[in-house]
Amino acid sequence: METYLIDTHCHLNYEYDNGKTPSDLVEACLVNDVKYQITIATDHTNFDVVQKISESLPSVFHTIGVHPHEASLVTPEILESMKTFLKHPKCVAVGEIGLDYYYDHSDREKQRIECSSQLDIAIEMGKPVVIHSRDGEDDLLEMLTDYAKELKGDYSPGVIHCFSGTEKFARSCLDLGFYISLSGIFTFKNTEPLRQMVKNFPIDRLLVETDSPFLAPVPMRGKKCEPFMVKHTALKLAEVLGLPFDELSRITSANAKKCFNLPIA
Repeated sequence: METYLIDTHCHLNYEYDNGKTPSDLVEACLVNDVKYQITIATDHTNFDVVQKISESLPSVFHTIGVHPHEASLVTPEILESMKTFLKHPKCVAVGEIGLDYYYDHSDREKQRIECSSQLDIAIEMGKPVVIHSRDGEDDLLEMLTDYAKELKGDYSPGVIHCFSGTEKFARSCLDLGFYISLSGIFTFKNTEPLRQMVKNFPIDRLLVETDSPFLAPVPMRGKKCEPFMVKHTALKLAEVLGLPFDELSRITSANAKKCFNLPIA
């Protein structure tokens, strides 16, 4: 079986060093055995952009959703437009959506309203969700619990992306059927508690990501993160779990395929 990685969360439409284009970033991925990438929408102004990137690059899939930072911008018209974008054959999830009480860029009540609205859209469209969670775990877990109860059909509820939260939240989400995705944070010197926590998570629910251009993993700290760097997070995860790297790559890629129902071999 072919061995490769999937970067399950990156932002190919953002600015990168030396003016690198999405095509440049994907080329670097392919020479590092990162065979597929999922580029993530964050608000209505980039729905069309991420879709076009996905359409133009065979290895790329995409999502459509509004980040909690941008919840204040959401209108009924934007929510309705999402449904059209979500019908695209390479759109694999609703996201990223969720709650962020750390930065509070949008009013918390507005965040909850728009997260709930997008969870409803995900149910209507039969798509998994990509969840952003920071300092709002109690409110978010209540919403995700209600969402999971309403799912119809045999597909994944989604993923908690860039996980760095509490074990209680993670285990509750795992019980609901969610996947847990690990970013460069997993490799940082000060995140040993996270590494110890992940040792006890079911391996068939773990994904790897970069969240590029943010959170470059060790040993790439200080550089702008690129999707190919997911390999370093995967190497650290293999080390922590005591697995050969090839086996870890196969497992996380199979998990990603199942989580997002990716039409790949």
